Amino acid sequence: MTKMTKFAVTGLAAGIALAALSTTAHAQEQWTMTTTWPDNLDLIKIDQHWVELVNKLAGEELQINFRAGGTLMPGSEVFDATQTGAIQASGDWPGYWAGLSPAFSPLATTTSLFNGVDYLNWIQQWGGFELYQEVYGNYNMVYLPYGITNNESGFMGNTPIESIADLEGKRLRLSGRDQGRVLEKLGGSQVTLAGGEVYQAIERGVIDAGEFSTPGVDYNAGFSEVADYWSTPGWHQSASVFGVMINKDAWDELPEETQETLKIAADATMAWSLAWSERQSTEATVKFQEDGVEITSLDEADLATIQDATNEVILRGACEDPMHAKVYHSMISYMEHYANWRDVTVPFNMSRSIDNLPSLEEIEACM
Repeated sequence: MTKMTKFAVTGLAAGIALAALSTTAHAQEQWTMTTTWPDNLDLIKIDQHWVELVNKLAGEELQINFRAGGTLMPGSEVFDATQTGAIQASGDWPGYWAGLSPAFSPLATTTSLFNGVDYLNWIQQWGGFELYQEVYGNYNMVYLPYGITNNESGFMGNTPIESIADLEGKRLRLSGRDQGRVLEKLGGSQVTLAGGEVYQAIERGVIDAGEFSTPGVDYNAGFSEVADYWSTPGWHQSASVFGVMINKDAWDELPEETQETLKIAADATMAWSLAWSERQSTEATVKFQEDGVEITSLDEADLATIQDATNEVILRGACEDPMHAKVYHSMISYMEHYANWRDVTVPFNMSRSIDNLPSLEEIEACM
């Protein structure tokens, strides 16, 4: 072998070794991630599904060390920890941060507006994803929505709620700023409790009725053991979104290809979560009935009244905060635009058909 050939082979070997070392360096990068959910609440499975996908798909560049909610810090502290970079990421439900900005409320859920498919459409194709980035970006974070559940169970307790007239004077546990405002307009009062406290609150009569999540989550939380009545539908949260908050500095340090992998894992988890949650809800509804829980449903007149109250609350919030107005303006614009196709596909349409929406013109006046 000539000296020149030996030099070329040696240089090639050095290049391969350098590339291998570079790959190894990426493999050694690890993130710490926690969530708002303790491991005894089924919603943690959405976080776990995303983490498992990321660790499989991006294993050479990134590994995420996931810790259940409450094991590193209280769930109420994960926002600040992610914002400051104390941890790189955390799973959440955006509505928990509505005290910082009311725009977080519709990013988490809506009262009597979106269903699960609406959130999927809006996030993927109608500008929703960009609004999550704008709102969380104000707090030094990137946000990847990766979970959608359809409407909440409704209200469970030991007092029957068969109409909105039965809400008068009742104390109900529910989450969300806008949700509480609608309930107040209907005569009830909102009680704020952590998810793990709802069971005992129903059992001890601290609240007249309560909710936490979908039927699958609520059944596994033991609600059929303490509630005799279940009022449907879950109008207060017609669908919900969950996702991962990522510290912006940690995100920026990732190669572009790894960032794209995290987004792909989020999209896959979002589709999985909707189907998973609907299967869980179906099986749990059967179990609630087998356990003797009596299910009642509000009639169309009551639901129309709730929609009117919802529209008033949306307009009120829009005029209190421009970002809140911007998010709802995008959502309602989507509903009106999608109606051009949605409403000619009845009864096979995927989204909710609705002809009573808040006025875009009135929202625009507040932006």
